[in-house]
Order: sequence, then C-alpha cells, then structure tokens
Amino acid sequence: MRARKPGVGPGARNPEAGAFEGARAMINRWNDRDAARCVDQYAEAWGEPLALRTYTSRLLGADPALVLHGGGNTSVKAPWRTVLGEDAAAVFVKASGLALAGIEPAGHPALDLGALQRLRALEALAEGAMINELRRARFDAGAPVPSVETLLHAFLPGAFIDHTHADAVLALTNQRDGAALAQEAFGSAAALVPYAAPGFDLARSAAEAAERGAPALVLMKHGLVTWAPTAREAYERHIDLVARAEAFAAARGRRGTVVTVPAGAFGEAVRRFEAAAPVLRGRLAHATGDADRPWDRVLLQPLITEPVLALLATPGARDLLVTPPLTPDYLIRTKALPLWIGDPAWDDLARFSAQCGEAIRAYSADYEAYVGRHRADLEDGLAAFDPRPRVVLVPGLGAVCAGPTARDAAMARDITAMTLQVKADVARMGAYEGLGERELFLQEYRGVQRAKLRAPDGPLADRVAVVTGAAGAIGAGIAEGLLRAGCHVVLTDLPGAPLDSLAAELDARFPGRAVGAPMDVTEQASVAEGFRFAARTWGGVDLVIVNAGVAHVSALSAMDLEAFRRVERVNVEGALLVVSESGRHFALQGTGGDIVLVSTKNVFAPGAKFGAYSATKAAAHQLARIASLELADIDVRVNMVAPDAVFSHGPRRSGLWAAVGPDRMKARGLDEAGLEEYYRSRNLLKAKVTARHVANAVLYFATRQSPTTGATIPVDGGLPDATPR
Repeated sequence: MRARKPGVGPGARNPEAGAFEGARAMINRWNDRDAARCVDQYAEAWGEPLALRTYTSRLLGADPALVLHGGGNTSVKAPWRTVLGEDAAAVFVKASGLALAGIEPAGHPALDLGALQRLRALEALAEGAMINELRRARFDAGAPVPSVETLLHAFLPGAFIDHTHADAVLALTNQRDGAALAQEAFGSAAALVPYAAPGFDLARSAAEAAERGAPALVLMKHGLVTWAPTAREAYERHIDLVARAEAFAAARGRRGTVVTVPAGAFGEAVRRFEAAAPVLRGRLAHATGDADRPWDRVLLQPLITEPVLALLATPGARDLLVTPPLTPDYLIRTKALPLWIGDPAWDDLARFSAQCGEAIRAYSADYEAYVGRHRADLEDGLAAFDPRPRVVLVPGLGAVCAGPTARDAAMARDITAMTLQVKADVARMGAYEGLGERELFLQEYRGVQRAKLRAPDGPLADRVAVVTGAAGAIGAGIAEGLLRAGCHVVLTDLPGAPLDSLAAELDARFPGRAVGAPMDVTEQASVAEGFRFAARTWGGVDLVIVNAGVAHVSALSAMDLEAFRRVERVNVEGALLVVSESGRHFALQGTGGDIVLVSTKNVFAPGAKFGAYSATKAAAHQLARIASLELADIDVRVNMVAPDAVFSHGPRRSGLWAAVGPDRMKARGLDEAGLEEYYRSRNLLKAKVTARHVANAVLYFATRQSPTTGATIPVDGGLPDATPR
C-alpha cells in the first residue's frame, strides 16, 4: 500500500478547489435491495428491527458530514427474549466509542427499557451512578458498555432513534445567534434543546421537548436527533433535516473576499511539509524523564489541500479558526484549541525549529493554566493530558494533526477537515461561537470520554521505522516483527512485484501501519526520497534497519572486478548512504533514534568463495561501529545483528541464498533441504535460524532493553568461530 497524497482523505472533500465550497448536497442512501440483504443476513439471529437498525446506522456512519470516528449514536426499541422464554421491553443502543460505518448487530447492546425509563422520575443523577445503572441494565452482562447518551434514547419516543453531529446543523448552532438561526431554518420541523452535557440532564430536557410535540430535536452545539416507528422513516427524516440546514446556510451565506492560492501552492506546501515535518514532530514529542525511552513521540498526518491553504490565507483566519471545536465529542482527539504558527521561516529550518519550539512552549503553558483554573472539576483518578497541541495550523503549509499513533492522528485530521469546512461556512453567515471554557474542560476531562481513547498497542506504537531490503526473507521477517510490536513501518526495496506484494500483505494484516516505498540504496537521491516519503507519510523516522544486501560467489583469484563493485555498491555504499541520511534526519528531529545494521556471521568467520560478500559486509559493519561513535551525542544508538543461514520467511525466499545456495549444494552434494539441515546441524544449539529470530534481536535494540550501542548480537545458534571478538 502506498501512502495517500497528503491531506487527501475523509473530510478533504475537494483538494483541487481554490476555496471551501458553500452548499453541499446531503444524499439519501436508502436502498431497498441493500436493506433486504441486511435483513436476510441478520434477522434470523438478531431479529428484523436490529437488522434494519444495523443497516441505517451504517448509512449514517458512511457520511463524514454526519459522523466521524465513533461519533453519533443510534438505537431501536424491540423485545428481548429472556432465559425464561419471556419477551421483555428492551432498547438496543450503540456501544460507546464504536464507529457506525461498520457496526455489527452486537454493537447495539440490549438494555432493560423499563428500568431505564424509571430513572426519569429522578431530579438528578450523578454521572457515576448513571454509568452504574447503564451497566446494570444490560441484559447481557458481558455486552459492551452502551453510549453515555443511552438515557436520551430510552426517554424519547419512537422505535428507531438517530443522533448525529451533522456539520450543517453545527454550522447553524455554533454561532452567536445560533438559536435564532436554527429556529428560522427548521421552524416547526424540530425543537431546539439548549446545550447540556450528554447524560441525564440532556436526556430529561430532550424528553420534555418531545412531550411538547417536537417531531425532532436540534441539540445546540451538539447535533440532531430524529425518531420514527420505522428505520427508514427515522433515517429519511434525518437526511431531510440536514439537507434543509444545508439549503438554509447556502441561501443565508454572504460572499466575502475570495482568496485563491497561486498555481503550484499545493506542491510547494507538500515540499514544505516534507522538510518541516521532522522538526515539528520533534518539538511535539514529550519528554519522559526515562533515559532509555526519553520521548513520547507523536505521529503526524497533514491536511494539505488548496481549500485549506486558501482558508488559512484569508484575512482574519486566525481569529476564526483558533476557536473551540464544533462538538464536545471531538475534544479528546483535537484538544480545545489548535496552535497557530504564523510567518513561518521556510527558508531557514533552524529558525523554523525555534519558532515551533517557542509556539509550543507558549501553548503548553496556556494549556497547563487552563487545567489549573478548573482543577477542582477534575474527576478523581484522571491526570492532565500532555499539554502539547494536537492540531497545528500553519499558513502556507496547511493543518498538521498529531496523535500517539497514525490512527489517532488520522482521526484528528479528519475532524480538523470537517471543522475547517464548518467554520468557513459560519464565516459566510456570521460569527463562530463554540462552548465556553468550563464546558470544554468538563467534557475533555470526562471519564466516559477518556475511556474511548484506545491505549497504543505495543512498545513501538509511537515509532516509525524504515527497513531497507524489506522484500527479502530477513527484511520481511524484521518488518513483521516491528509491526507486531506496534511500529509503523516504511518498507523499502527496489521497485517491483516483491515489494508491492509485501506491502499489500502487511497492510492487510496491520492496517494503516505498513507502506511500501521504492528505494535504491546505491542512489543518494533515492535514499533521500525514501526518508521524505516517511516524513510526509507519518512525520519522520525513529528507527532505521540497514538490511539491503547482495552476494556473489567467486574465488578471489577468479573474481570479476565489476561483480565485486556491484556487491560493494549495495553493501558498503548503500549502508553508508542510509546511515548518513539517518544521521541527518535524527539531528533535525532532535529526539534521538536507533539504527540496526543487519550484519552477518561472515564478518567474524568468512567463507571460501564468499570474499565479495564477507569483505563488503565487514566494511558496512565497521561503518556502523563508527556511526555509534559519531551519533551518540544526539542519542542515536547504532547496533548490529549477525545472523547465519536464514533461507526463507514464509513464501519469501532469501535472495542471498538464491545466489549462494547452488554453489554450496554442489560443493556438498546436497539438495536444498539437505543444505538447510547442514547449516542447522553445524551450530551448537542445532537450531534452525529464522527471520523471526533476527527480528527478535532487532527488537532488543529497538526497544532499548539496555543502554547499548556499537554492539553485535549473533543470531546463529552458536558458532564459536563467529563469536564477536
């Protein structure tokens, strides 16, 4: 899988346009055949109501103008068959944090409707008590935790209830005169409910509005709720009301100064991001105080489109955009405010680095002061977030979004794309107004919201690795090992089917964390482009595996000089170019790094007729040792692993053994299986050495299990002659 063009993705609706579009057309996606297929698939096991609930939930989730990344919630009221064979009234509500787009029936846990509706009689209900009641009301104690807005669904009428954060509705409600605008737009088609935090109070207010005859609800600075006896009616009512909001905004919007960007601005912004990303990523890293793991890093996802560039260049853009998010659901991904870096020094990376550092320090101080002002409201057991920004707006570059993993950064990017669109819409109608500071804090530090944040998987979840020679057996095994440890991996090799198939395979198994990038390690420009690729994909590089290598079988007396030079160019010059580029990149990023050279037992115990390989790998090994001396002062550790006789990794055969094997088999009178057995039996442990073993050795260094640099781990089953000395 190749990385997307920066910024082109969910929310970046028209990257080629000169400014954000005004009106957008909400699409009714209901299809009778698709609905029937969903009923055929799920009704027997789950019942027709929940099958249709699944269908229309997915329709809502498929449109980023309605919900993003776990936002919104849906429900259906239907019977639940108890173990006694009795039907009990139930409400099936979307589980907290699940995305509607791919939801399965099990994603709507069933709760005792009667028990929930009895809570309506209370005057107040603390959040902890409410969550306890929701957990207790589940018919299946092992079902996922339902949405914090479950009581809204239980208290409202209608069998099917749809709730989204439609951007067209938020564009009306998030204005200084939002209530008047929303009332004018919807008239009697929907009632307005003043802002309240999702939970008991909002559920009661919504129910009271429904009891006064409201056919639908607009929740101020929050979203839209519709209900109906059937799934289709609730869905189509929802789409109609959002379309009504879009039409109202288009008619009301005034045309101001149209800012366009010059031809070539998009390409220039991408080039700026490639150069600036490692700098910005380094400044956004958070110091841990741990000498072995001194930084909690972030990954970056850019939002670079011509509409975004035009919006950031618009007069007054900072005042419009450095404002609260559209809905409190987004706070855990984006924080309350973005960071603005004005007048960036594009012609001087050192000065740009200083600008970033100063801006981030000021932002962090403001954030810590914000937490301090509201510390009394901090729930027990919750600690303050890292104070650094999650969204950075840079005129001339675009928006850069950060997260502890690429997945988190991509969520922030998608939310930012929609946020910029809506704020541009608001600017054509009036003045943007988000939630007040205390409301923002209460939602950002709300336990049920924080629970939606998924802990990164693996010790390398915030790391980016470049693996050279990835399409071979050892390279593929190392890449897989890094991915299993949570790493994001740029797979590099010569262009062609082996690299493409590996990238496709690993992307399917580790979605969003494996990308392929053609690289010829003997060409300096190609190596530099590989690192730029990593920068524009995830913001930078933390770990480099120097693995690309080739072999040649020949006695020294018969050695063809050009053949030797071909081996030398890959094994020595290639290693030098990759290590050199790594050092420059790590110095720019400023957060240290790791280089692991895949050496060989032949450095210590060379073989006859293997002089070209043994000598050139020894030279590369020595370069790595020298790099360990030169790069230690910027906290870059350089180490080596020295494997022996790795023939394959799954279906991927070793290129080295494809070159060496025939000669070795002929010399020993063995077939391929016999040759592998020969190499297994010659080591002390009688072990078959695999690419997975090599990956484990790499991981020892990559996870910094000890303060080690300039060292070699043999991965050979125990070969006394090859012991490093």
